[in-house]
Amino acid sequence: MKLLKIYIRYPDHESCIEHLESMRFGDEPFCLHCGGLKVARKADGNRIGRWNCHDCKASFNVLSGTIFQKTRIPLQKWFLAIGLLLSAEKNISSHQLARDLDLNQKTAWYMAMRIRKAMQSEGALLRGIVKADDGYIGGKSRKGDKRDDDKPGKRGRGTAKMPVTGTVKRGGSVVEKVTVNLESKGLIRFIKRAALA
Repeated sequence: MKLLKIYIRYPDHESCIEHLESMRFGDEPFCLHCGGLKVARKADGNRIGRWNCHDCKASFNVLSGTIFQKTRIPLQKWFLAIGLLLSAEKNISSHQLARDLDLNQKTAWYMAMRIRKAMQSEGALLRGIVKADDGYIGGKSRKGDKRDDDKPGKRGRGTAKMPVTGTVKRGGSVVEKVTVNLESKGLIRFIKRAALA
């Protein structure tokens, strides 16, 4: 999503909270501490998005357990930072992020690190029907690089090419990783981390 669209779609804190609640709760809000469904909005005009749980008596908001938890930075700046990091061709420095969002450099660095950590695919679970396969990446030698004393490269296991394992959800997400161990135990560990049947 382009930055201007983010700015227009999420003009204030309330609109950001509303979006996060619809993404996280859907049509049925629940307690983020005990999972209970007996929750109600907290009657507090100064603290937008607070909820009370009637089961465990806890108070929470949609930011609990996310990268936005206990943040003092406006949520609109978080959304814009995510947009900037996703739209950057290579990378964006914390100094540039600080200039773009009118923040100090340490705050921009902190935000960028939390966003990048949240985007790591290691925590993404695939559900439903999942297929997995392994392979080797690395092209053939160029003709000009070949010498008469070159031995033909091995195929499959034992090759010098880079081993890669990937899983794909039918009609959906992909998780891939450079894999050192292509033995069955290593592959099973990877698939268990990536997929939840």
